[in-house]
Amino acid sequence: MIYVSLYVSLTAVALSTLFSIPIAVVMGFTDFPGKQFAKSVINTGMGFPSVVVGLLVLFAVSNQGPLGALDLVFTKQAMIMSQFVLATPPITAISLAAISGVDQNVRDAARVLGGTRVDVALVVLKEARYGIATAILAGFGRAISEVGSVLIVGGNITGADGISKTRTLTTAIQLEARQGQYETAMILGAVLVTLVLTVNAVVIRLGDQGVHR
Repeated sequence: MIYVSLYVSLTAVALSTLFSIPIAVVMGFTDFPGKQFAKSVINTGMGFPSVVVGLLVLFAVSNQGPLGALDLVFTKQAMIMSQFVLATPPITAISLAAISGVDQNVRDAARVLGGTRVDVALVVLKEARYGIATAILAGFGRAISEVGSVLIVGGNITGADGISKTRTLTTAIQLEARQGQYETAMILGAVLVTLVLTVNAVVIRLGDQGVHR
């Protein structure tokens, strides 16, 4: 369960980060028609119901869906897809806010010193690093704490040998609680909180190392 939870969530957040940060950079440095509408869509996505995301992904990977030929129903890959969709809006929105919040004087100073657009972007990203790290952590928190969508697309499956195939810590907690196994559910909850805190500490530590170099 721990492996499945970390594998699915970290993969989804990594893919979402690679997708979201460039979008935030482009939106933070350019003006284009419909920019406010795009921001509204991203902000709306932060509160999108997870069960609806699960249903949409399930339809996409079902036999009737566009990805039906890939046979992804009740697999880790389908769970990654659902968590990717859930993690992308907060990572994009918070990163965009961090980039937009960098003082204009920082950008002007970089230009005055002869910096290209890429140089200016790198300077702004460095100034916004803590906000971006917060965005990634928010996306990870949304992903690893998810129950509804991963239950729908993953199925909460374990093998005959008891090894988890698509069962995560959150779905296991739900199952144990429904069966009245509150002590086991609390232990699993403590494990989940420990994992989240550990990942947060690692990300913050890496960010601090990047600053000191």
